[in-house]
Amino acid sequence: MTERLEQRYCIKFCQKLGDSQVETIRKIQTAFGDDAMGITQIKEWYNRFKDGRTTVESEPCSSRPSTCQNEQVIAKVNAMVMRDRRVTIREIAKEVGISTFSAHSIMTEDLAMKRVAAKFVPKLLTAEQKELRVEVSQDMLDSTNSDPDFMNTIITGDESWVYGYDPETKSQSSQWKHSTSPRPKKARQVRSNVKVMLTVFFDFRVNKSSVRMTSDNMKPSQEKGYTSSCMTEAVILSQFNPV
Repeated sequence: MTERLEQRYCIKFCQKLGDSQVETIRKIQTAFGDDAMGITQIKEWYNRFKDGRTTVESEPCSSRPSTCQNEQVIAKVNAMVMRDRRVTIREIAKEVGISTFSAHSIMTEDLAMKRVAAKFVPKLLTAEQKELRVEVSQDMLDSTNSDPDFMNTIITGDESWVYGYDPETKSQSSQWKHSTSPRPKKARQVRSNVKVMLTVFFDFRVNKSSVRMTSDNMKPSQEKGYTSSCMTEAVILSQFNPV
């Protein structure tokens, strides 16, 4: 420790004389040989003295992370998470000055939070799209309240892509065998690239439907015409084919 202090005094002396970092490093290495401080440490202390530091003593326990979980630390962690919910435990510990164990404990116990992955949704709606949906929904409610037979005129539908086949899972392909029997084998399979679209339409009685299937190589214009065709057929079924 004494030798470290001597080298810091030498660094301070060189900085006061106006020596550059390179010259200071060369002089320290020449004077102390193998016992010289590392280049990074010499640069750090050189910059500290250049910024106005006067003491060569290390600050006691300045780099040791605190394990205290008081209200002030918890408030700092909470504020940091509120600013960026994707912040990591290591980043929290480094910013607040606590251990990673304490940071994790504060997040899970004191703040009762857990890290989860984002949920996949078909698409994210903009503010304008959300407002439009509210307006359309309100118009539908108004029409329903003003006209008792309004719901009888609605035919709704839905569609979904389905695969031609899915490869069987590991558990599905398992079978019993004796210890002396060879292990069964199967060829590697991937999910089918062939897809079909399942489309269904139904009215308020949920007993009139039209189901069609189409390949996935349709162009957008063909899909639009196909949907219109199915809708027309659903209307015809609803009017002329009672169940």
